[in-house]
Amino acid sequence: MNQVREVTGTAFIVAEFRARENEQANPLYRDPVVHIFLDESTKKAAAAIRADFPAGEKMPRLRTRYYDDRLDAQLADGCRQVVILGSGLDTRAVRKQTDGVAFFEIDDARTIEFKRARLAANGFNARVTFIPGNYVASGVLPLLQSNGFDPDLPSFFIWEGNTMYLTRGAAMKVLDDLRKSVRAFSISFDYMDEAVVACTTGDPETTGFVERFAAMGAPWHYGIDDLQAVAREARMQVADCMTVADLYRTYWPTEPLDSIIYEHYSLCTLTPR
Repeated sequence: MNQVREVTGTAFIVAEFRARENEQANPLYRDPVVHIFLDESTKKAAAAIRADFPAGEKMPRLRTRYYDDRLDAQLADGCRQVVILGSGLDTRAVRKQTDGVAFFEIDDARTIEFKRARLAANGFNARVTFIPGNYVASGVLPLLQSNGFDPDLPSFFIWEGNTMYLTRGAAMKVLDDLRKSVRAFSISFDYMDEAVVACTTGDPETTGFVERFAAMGAPWHYGIDDLQAVAREARMQVADCMTVADLYRTYWPTEPLDSIIYEHYSLCTLTPR
């Protein structure tokens, strides 16, 4: 496996962190697929971050539960298409397969080909349309519609671990394009606040975590302080929003919060007005 670097490489670190939940006595979720993407180099890269900043591992585990819960609710409510933007090594197309529901994943060609090969080699039948491409440069809808996506069907978009790597303009364009083009949809995404991205929280561990990703070639650019303002500008509404600290207190109530970053990192779901 190539050295774990840049935004593409961070997918392997997130996958390592996500896999750790399988070891827990009462896991937030089960992911029987993720291990096929991992090896000693990914374990070493993840271990280095975990040693310096344990919260870096816990955040992906908590957010996985959030997205799984939102996806389950959407599927129960009649969602017919699930789109995962910047999908990385997401495994929901296997874990959450549902009759009559089409899954689409967009990511760079290298990640898509690696993922497709590993799934096939390990006997996983992923009923998913893999779309190699850059959704910022090419646009989400052109990529989707050239690969069988129907904008008239109820759809759910998962935008996990992406917004902080984008510019504000690019993120707003994604929301604007979906609102204009998809008849009925919800989108769930996570975001850091501006202090984390700007390294002005005053917490050396949080700043060090951000700087480590920048050193890997994956700097963060966009933070959100006012989600309601973002929703208004996108002509959408906030269906729900919570900090990762809220999730931490819900699922691990006996464990002390070990970093301020949980209060600065949020997850939300937006719907059109």
